Amino acid sequence: MSGLKEYPGEQHIIIRHSQRLIKSFQHWTGNLLLDVHGSPDETALALFEAPFVLVSHGTEPDPIFNYGNRKALELWELSWDEFTKMPSRKSAEEMVQQERDRLLAEAATQGFSYYSGVRITSTGKRFYMQDGIIWNLLDEQHQYCGQAAVSYNCQFIT
Repeated sequence: MSGLKEYPGEQHIIIRHSQRLIKSFQHWTGNLLLDVHGSPDETALALFEAPFVLVSHGTEPDPIFNYGNRKALELWELSWDEFTKMPSRKSAEEMVQQERDRLLAEAATQGFSYYSGVRITSTGKRFYMQDGIIWNLLDEQHQYCGQAAVSYNCQFIT
C-alpha cells in the first residue's frame, strides 16, 4: 500500500462526516451502523476502525469518494489521500457500471438499497461485496449531501 495514513479522524470535517454517516444510516434503515457510545472523536475513531467496509462519496457530477474507513483503504489498496481523490465509479469495472448506477439511483429515490456486486481494487484485483447497503447521506439540515455504502462481507475473486 502506498503510504496508508493513520486515522484521519482527528480532522474536524471527518468527525462531523462520521456523525452524518451514523445518523443517516439510522434515519433510513432504523438500525445502528455501529453500536458505540462516547464523544464524537471516539465515535469517529470506532467507525474508522470498524470491522466492515465503509465508504462514501459527495454530490459532484462525477462523485468523488470523501470517506473510506481503514478496511476500505486496505481493500482498495490506497492511502486516505489517494482514495479521497478517486471518482467512486472507478471502484467498479466498466462492465458492471450500469448495475452500479441502477443501485445508486434506487438508493437515491428510496433512501437506501441492499446490494451485492463485484468491485475492483486500485491494482486490478476483483472482489465480491456481499450483504451491502447503500444509503443517502443527510447533513444537519436534512439536505442530501452524498451517498454511503457498507459491506459486511468481501471476498476476493480468484
